[in-house]
Amino acid sequence: MKIQRIISAFFFLFILNGLIAQKIDINFINNADAFFKEQVVDGTVKYSNLKSNKKLATLIGTIEKADLTGSSPELKQAFYINAYNLLVINEVAQNYPLSSVQDIAGFFDKKRVVVAGQKVSLNTIEKDYLLKPFMDPRYHFVLVCGAVGCPPITNFAYHPDQLDQQLNTQTKAALNDDGFLKVEGKTVMISQIFNWYKKDFGGDKKSVVNFINEYRSTPIDGDSKFNYTNYDWLLNDHASLRSSINTPGGNNALRYVVSSTIKKGSVELKIFNNLYSEQKGSVGNLTDRSTFFTTSLSALYGLTNRFNIGINTRYRRVRNDNLPSSAFDVLGGGDTANSSRTGITAFGPQIRYAPVPKWTNFSIQSSFVFPIGNDLAGSNDQPYIDWTGATWNTQFFNDFSIGNSFSLFTEIDFLIEDIGGGEDHINRISTPATLIFSYNPIANMTLYSLGGYSPFWQSDFDYFVQYGLGFKYQFTPNLELELLYTDFSNQFLNKTGGNANTYNLGFRVNL
Repeated sequence: MKIQRIISAFFFLFILNGLIAQKIDINFINNADAFFKEQVVDGTVKYSNLKSNKKLATLIGTIEKADLTGSSPELKQAFYINAYNLLVINEVAQNYPLSSVQDIAGFFDKKRVVVAGQKVSLNTIEKDYLLKPFMDPRYHFVLVCGAVGCPPITNFAYHPDQLDQQLNTQTKAALNDDGFLKVEGKTVMISQIFNWYKKDFGGDKKSVVNFINEYRSTPIDGDSKFNYTNYDWLLNDHASLRSSINTPGGNNALRYVVSSTIKKGSVELKIFNNLYSEQKGSVGNLTDRSTFFTTSLSALYGLTNRFNIGINTRYRRVRNDNLPSSAFDVLGGGDTANSSRTGITAFGPQIRYAPVPKWTNFSIQSSFVFPIGNDLAGSNDQPYIDWTGATWNTQFFNDFSIGNSFSLFTEIDFLIEDIGGGEDHINRISTPATLIFSYNPIANMTLYSLGGYSPFWQSDFDYFVQYGLGFKYQFTPNLELELLYTDFSNQFLNKTGGNANTYNLGFRVNL
């Protein structure tokens, strides 16, 4: 009887193990390949729709119950590489939205994932399951950490029968990419990967150079100086708007580039609130305040990667007061007869176009808005709130990086206001020019200074000048906040000793 019980127990455990463990074979590789092809685009991942993705859940379940007994070395390596990348994606998806994997405490070193029935860390998979037994430094170019600073994730799975070729291809792609390794004279701008994992590449500079030159089309000089670029930990999220990916590292390596078009299928919503207030009167005797609060709402859709269409609208509150008063009184209670007014004042279409494919950060945006409402220019009973005629604005944007943490944005507009606005319409033509110098202390934060000048080309020449300081912060790749303060002056204010300033609050949302 005891022998029968022992045999029964072993039989039960064998059956139970069969139900729990899953033998890893080519089916896992094929399923992983189908998933990557569906969810990876241009080295970015569609995290926003993966939290409850059934295909991902099935793959993670297979990884957790994996049985690699008797598997070939090639199958084991392919399994662990694909498993690592899938587990990174799953961890991000379960914590999404976030701007970086560093937002998750212990993302790489805590035992938070299960592989073959064992609770382990991502570092364990990389170091103990791959690097120690197989000693292949090419893994550093295929294991993806969820950040734009690491080599881009592929839209295919690693296959045991093609593994050596795939490892070679990805290593060559990385080491011949200026965004990963760039030669500047006698200096080589090189990824931190070669600093953090120097031992894996031989342990000294000569060994690192020899490894690199094995895969480089143009070898680097062994006497070159190495400068390790700052690692960009911004999330490799497909929802992020196109950024300057090819800049050689640094905190601005994946900043949001305001001058570029958005990707095909993307939607960008912008809400920008501008509070303009001026104090006027006569020299030495300022008596009045005029304040305009404008909310501009625009929506842009990526019809293609280079051509976007959208709409924009304008809501305004205006208030005229005697001094002393506050600029923020315009945000207060209801309208007051003869001194304040509120309403949606304009609506119309806009397009954005990138005419030169090689100039990735140059675009042209054109909008045409029609007036909404009656007597917008004001009369004896109501104050001015907006132009009576239409407005046509064509803007030329350009943006480029300076070193690792700085960038320069330029904008030149051709603006016609009050087109066909009745007998007294002006058809005012101006050419505003704006220059913004930005500093990125960290990947998702921007500090900037702004200067602008606009001449008005009319019989009585006029102009305005403004300068200010601003701040942007990306809470996630999909949500950005902007704050800006400027001082403003024009010919009239200079003559009368008046002054003006603006307070600005903006939001950008990517869907």
